[in-house]
Amino acid sequence: MEGTVRPGEEDAGISERQQQCIEFASIAGCDPAQAQCFLAENDWEMERALNSYFEPLLEPPALVEAAVPVTDPTMPVTALDTCIDLTSDEVVGLIPAPVANTTTVREEDESHFSFLTWNIDGLDQSNLQERARGVCSYLALYNPDVVFLQEVIPPYYDYLKKRAVSYTIIPGNDDGYFTAIMLKNSRVNLIRQEIVPFPTTSMMRNLLVANVNISGNNICLMTAHLESTKDHSGERLKQLSEVWKKMEEVPASSTVIFGGDTNLRDQEVAKLGGLPSSILDVWEFLGKPEHCRYTWDTKANNNLRAAYTCRMRFDRILYRAAADGGQVIPQFLDIIGVEKLDCGRFPSDHWGLLCDFDVIL
Repeated sequence: MEGTVRPGEEDAGISERQQQCIEFASIAGCDPAQAQCFLAENDWEMERALNSYFEPLLEPPALVEAAVPVTDPTMPVTALDTCIDLTSDEVVGLIPAPVANTTTVREEDESHFSFLTWNIDGLDQSNLQERARGVCSYLALYNPDVVFLQEVIPPYYDYLKKRAVSYTIIPGNDDGYFTAIMLKNSRVNLIRQEIVPFPTTSMMRNLLVANVNISGNNICLMTAHLESTKDHSGERLKQLSEVWKKMEEVPASSTVIFGGDTNLRDQEVAKLGGLPSSILDVWEFLGKPEHCRYTWDTKANNNLRAAYTCRMRFDRILYRAAADGGQVIPQFLDIIGVEKLDCGRFPSDHWGLLCDFDVIL
């Protein structure tokens, strides 16, 4: 595949960085997982990473407006509950190195960029510290250029600002729970951003938009967490229609990438007559890879301890190609977050979707 890294080159890069992790851990007296996070967040510069590690941690956040019970994460956040400190140095197990593929960590290459969308389930306060560190470990391992997150809560956002120093983070709100876009500073040039409200939502949902330039290509990035549960299908489809409208309104010279937790059922898309002709579902475009079919899967993911089995493709990536000029083309799709942490739980009740795009100038 054009723009990919040969296995030998990839392995050499990982080996060198593993050595840096060992060296960092020996100096700092920390776990290799923490060493990996700090090095990746500081562009693998040892001195800068060590300085960041030994800086005083952020003050614990104040009382957080907490979520309703984990089994019903769809309601607005209203009740004060408990103080959540995501800055503890409690160790989370090192995420195992993945099998070599096109999305494994590698040197920056202008011929491609990597993209991740993930509902990180910040509303679930159980093992929140461990799960947050698990998410950061995946970010450090895969080093995506663009990250979309859903169900971010304020202390999680503060934690990411502290740890993910090589990214610009754009939040979709500043309280409750919200989406966020993370842009790697060394690869992505932010042009402008906006928040598009969903006027009839009852769940604090909106569309977060960032116009960027990557390797000379203008790209409009969009993320949303569409209305949840079967009972809110009507509102969800109104929001989906608004997303499609916004995607089609972007100038033809720009590529458009939407990703997020859509909560969609396939029959709902069919109810709207299917996708607009200019918009592709990346999973379908790449041949419907079976291992990426279900992103919310209570059969494989026991975080919710659900007594039922439900397997859905809630998390989706939509794509509209630029009509002229340079192109970015989806090449590979994978799921992440499928390894349990030391606490016995997964980082989220959703799997993350990791996508690799080829850049053609």
